[in-house]
Amino acid sequence: MTTKNASMIGLALALLTLAYSALVFGSLPDRVPMHWNIRGEVDGWASREWGTFGLPGAMIFCVGLLYALPWLSPRNFHVDPFRTTFNYVVLLVIVTLGLVHLLALQAALNPAMDSGRFIIVGVCLLVMLLGNVMGKVKRNFWVGIRTPWTLANETVWAGTHRLGGRLMVAAGLLVAVCAALGLAPAVCFVVLISSLVAPAGYSLVLYKQLERGARL
Repeated sequence: MTTKNASMIGLALALLTLAYSALVFGSLPDRVPMHWNIRGEVDGWASREWGTFGLPGAMIFCVGLLYALPWLSPRNFHVDPFRTTFNYVVLLVIVTLGLVHLLALQAALNPAMDSGRFIIVGVCLLVMLLGNVMGKVKRNFWVGIRTPWTLANETVWAGTHRLGGRLMVAAGLLVAVCAALGLAPAVCFVVLISSLVAPAGYSLVLYKQLERGARL
């Protein structure tokens, strides 16, 4: 996906989200849900104005990042070698912000809905889609599993992202099924977080293995 196409799609999604937000603004209560705890319960709210227009603004900001982050990248850490994947990841973040925003609006309009379970499903989908392209991400400062050891060595970066991608897809699928079966949200989040933390530990182990073998 080209940067131009990603930015056009992202901007269109942001404007559509903004238009819907303006449409329902008059029906919203004074507070709009903005945060869910590990049990899937709403535990943070924003004012109606911020809750209505904050995330659409963040979506527009992310469109700008499609151009800003590549320009800011230092030498040897450019995103050009995986620019298509980079564009995909940023667009995926934009879509996720839009879905979370729409869910927040629906939760405000329908307080009785089980919004926490929808959040879990959305996070699972995001983790799976990100995991599916982790192996294509090259060393950079913006996207991926960025630990001191992955940034220091290309082999560690590649190995960590191959493992991380597989774990993310597997965890996302497992948790989505568990959530559908009614498993406690806290357990679901622990599994998802573990799939993100484990690769970071693996990067240290792999780096030290290469170091002992004088392969760095």
